[in-house]
Amino acid sequence: MTSLFAQEIRLSKRHEEIVSQRLMLLQQMKNKFGEQNKEKSSQIQAAETAFKRNLSLLKDIEAAEKSLQTRIHLPAPPELVSLETLYWASVEEYIPKWEQFLLGRAPYPIGVENQNEAENTIRNKAQQ
Repeated sequence: MTSLFAQEIRLSKRHEEIVSQRLMLLQQMKNKFGEQNKEKSSQIQAAETAFKRNLSLLKDIEAAEKSLQTRIHLPAPPELVSLETLYWASVEEYIPKWEQFLLGRAPYPIGVENQNEAENTIRNKAQQ
């Protein structure tokens, strides 16, 4: 009978140890789960913040693109158009002379006389 009583006491202590260990493991699991939830909510909050920031940046980029598009399509000032026209007229006038020079068939096309003549032509056209 003593041996059964001793065995009962031993089993009872072992049961208490197992229950105690189980409670400790459950508490560790609960703590770990709580930490994971905090980390996950922190990550979700960071992702939401990043999403809002990216959305704001995207809106800024679209606004800048729209602004640039409107600037591109603005008509050039009349002074610029006039200068551009005179430039291309001058280029068209001198193309044959330069072409012959570049092909090696004629001397350097713009001398002192030609340069003064070109400047006078440009001044005259600009005054008109």
